[in-house]
Amino acid sequence: MRIIPDSEFIINPDGSAFHLHVKPEQLSDKIVMMGDPDRVTMTASFFDSIECDVRSREFHTVTGMYKGKRLTALSHGIGTDNIDIVVTELDALANIDFHSRTVKPEFRQLTMIRVGTSGGMQPHCPIGSYVVSEKSIGFDGLLHYYAHSQEVREEDFEEAFQKHVNWSPYHCSPYVVSADEELVERIGYDMIRGVTISAIGFYGPQGRHVRLPLADPELNARIESFRYDGHSITNYEMESSAIAGLGKMMGHKCMTVCAIIANRVALESNANYKGSIEDLMKVVLERI
Repeated sequence: MRIIPDSEFIINPDGSAFHLHVKPEQLSDKIVMMGDPDRVTMTASFFDSIECDVRSREFHTVTGMYKGKRLTALSHGIGTDNIDIVVTELDALANIDFHSRTVKPEFRQLTMIRVGTSGGMQPHCPIGSYVVSEKSIGFDGLLHYYAHSQEVREEDFEEAFQKHVNWSPYHCSPYVVSADEELVERIGYDMIRGVTISAIGFYGPQGRHVRLPLADPELNARIESFRYDGHSITNYEMESSAIAGLGKMMGHKCMTVCAIIANRVALESNANYKGSIEDLMKVVLERI
């Protein structure tokens, strides 16, 4: 049996995971994830009781009870690089024995739902709507660093997308992964379902021109026009592909749902979206 070296997975002196500072006994099976640490405080305000409240860097974790359900609310920060840290450490908290540094004999499956904000890419995704990421496209290349990613990736979809948008060889090869079907149905049965792009940045990588000119100003137009097997690209954000991909490779149930706070087609945005995200969070807490 492989013993995981100290350098490969660091455990803090208090027995917690290196970045999250969460201990195995503090993690619930059901996890609601979000980018903003302050949004964890908002989410925990709906809990009936609080078991633990841990902060480390951008990672804020609260575990408590909500209407008889033990839940963990956790902030992951921004980007798929952070998701690599968060999902790996959550899986380790559930499935690694911290004393022996070995994989536990019995697998513990986690449910992870990211609740976030996003920019709509289609007219049918107006500001204020909720979009469930039925599939996610990662522009970041993260999954390609792990063996056997082809077992969860949809390679025909990837090939069609690259061909349609004339994908640049200077970019990471995009990967496509589906969210957990049961979760999508349970959480998003009355929401818009779509294909979400996880970009590697907020400005240029999502086609925003502030001061630096874009290398490919027409890329978003080609993305908007892409169709494959009845699917279109509905929205941009920065995390869903890594959550879906790593989670599926590890055997967990994962999905992302976002409140649309900008529409890239209409060139509109709403900076006052707090009420919309609170309402969405309440729905997810009820359905998880």
